[in-house]
Amino acid sequence: MKQFFKDFGAFISKGNALDLAVGLVLGTAFNAIIKSLVNDIIMPLLGLIVQSDFKSLYVVLRGTATYDTTLGQLILSEDAVLLTYGNFIQAIIDFLIIALAIFLALKVIMRFRTKVDEMRAKNAEADNQSQPEAK
Repeated sequence: MKQFFKDFGAFISKGNALDLAVGLVLGTAFNAIIKSLVNDIIMPLLGLIVQSDFKSLYVVLRGTATYDTTLGQLILSEDAVLLTYGNFIQAIIDFLIIALAIFLALKVIMRFRTKVDEMRAKNAEADNQSQPEAK
């Protein structure tokens, strides 16, 4: 049992496991921010343009369905079957915005990495030129 905890401690202390844990936590927080951006800012603005909430777009395939504006929900008959294509549109918009945000974040990170690499190369070149050659 001691060996198990020793091995587990070695695994956790490795950089890859810690990087993965940090990435997971940051990714979860980033996801919450993007979902809020989509649901609280972008979708209401699109709803003004379309003059409808995307989540309320549906087609009744069988039965009856009415939208109660006071409750803010659908009232369905017992045998109702809906094709809620508005939820699908919402999911597509969520995906596109999340993908755009990740793309932009990676673009900034890559630009930063390139500049850091250039600075390291310049520093290494300057260090090589300032050191006298050994004879």
